[in-house]
Amino acid sequence: MMQNRLSIIIPCLNEAESIGRLLASLQLLRQTGHEVILVDGGSHDGTVQIAQPLVDQLLCSKPGRAGQMNSGAAAANGSLLWFLHADTELPAGAAEAVISGIASGALWGRFDVRLSGQHPLLRMVAFMMNLRSRWTGIATGDQALFVRRELFDDVGGFPDIPLMEDIVLSQRLGRAGRPLCLHLKLITSSRRWERRGIFRTIVLMWWLRLAFALGASPKRLARWYLPAR
Repeated sequence: MMQNRLSIIIPCLNEAESIGRLLASLQLLRQTGHEVILVDGGSHDGTVQIAQPLVDQLLCSKPGRAGQMNSGAAAANGSLLWFLHADTELPAGAAEAVISGIASGALWGRFDVRLSGQHPLLRMVAFMMNLRSRWTGIATGDQALFVRRELFDDVGGFPDIPLMEDIVLSQRLGRAGRPLCLHLKLITSSRRWERRGIFRTIVLMWWLRLAFALGASPKRLARWYLPAR
């Protein structure tokens, strides 16, 4: 087996507008021995047809990011798991940074982000996301979390909850060590911020995090958040 082989796992649902760009950017990695796994949650917009020739494995799952990502991890052949959202744009050298970081001793990590929109508030949002992640050691799904396969399995993968699965996984991984926080900035879509309103979404996200920290059920919180995804 190839040493430090990446298994790139992408959960998606109706991402025909963006999935082709991401998968095209991953083809060189496939040619050099890494694998791309797409886990579709029941798309009906042509996502599957676009993705089929551009991935090594195309899995079908019931919708739900945690379950989709766990399904992809279970099918993965690589020693390094890298979870990407379908609307992510990777910077040059991203894969090399992951492999180098793990080879240097990191157990898991994530990237800094930049939001795709041009509104000045989005620059502040991204800055605060990156700063908060460095302070807390918590990575969100937008930050392209990567982890050694053995550690992911040891902590039980993503929890089977409809929201905050990335926070809980980060907490589990954090017991083994702090994340490697890569300064390389990937671009993540600002569509949910722009669709609902930037300031309103800022308030919503902070409220959801506070409610979760105080013990609110992820199922209850998902009723407010999921329409904005």
